[in-house]
Amino acid sequence: MSVGAHMNHDEDYPSDYLAGILKSVKTIAMVGASPDPTAFSYGVLRVLHETGYDMIPVNPREAGNEIRGLKVYASLEDIDRPVDMVEVFRSPDALYGVAEQAVAIGAKVLWAQIGVRDDAAARLAEDAGLKVVMNRCPKIELFRPFWKPRLNQQI
Repeated sequence: MSVGAHMNHDEDYPSDYLAGILKSVKTIAMVGASPDPTAFSYGVLRVLHETGYDMIPVNPREAGNEIRGLKVYASLEDIDRPVDMVEVFRSPDALYGVAEQAVAIGAKVLWAQIGVRDDAAARLAEDAGLKVVMNRCPKIELFRPFWKPRLNQQI
């Protein structure tokens, strides 16, 4: 995909597009990570962490604490290492601001969780060269059948 290309976010994403993202990224900042083990975001964080991704929880209310032994940052700008993917567990109206921050820190992918979509945020990120996925869950995508080769590691 060329820089600045716009995906059609009304259609299903090609499986190789999602697989390519999940195979290429190593470091994932989760905006809206929750310390509550019953929260959906906690379960996704756990699975991605156990799958081998370097997970960075971002939640201003939890900054300085730990979630699953991982240091929580107040914002994307506070993270002290490069971030490949920004995953967003926030309301749709927060996505544009997160997209601006993702661009500012040089992230390669903006991934918005199920129920989170803002086409203006997607355009902003895509125009800056990021790949964008909206209204999808990486935990679910990770366990689709096309992933079999990736899952030869211990989980």
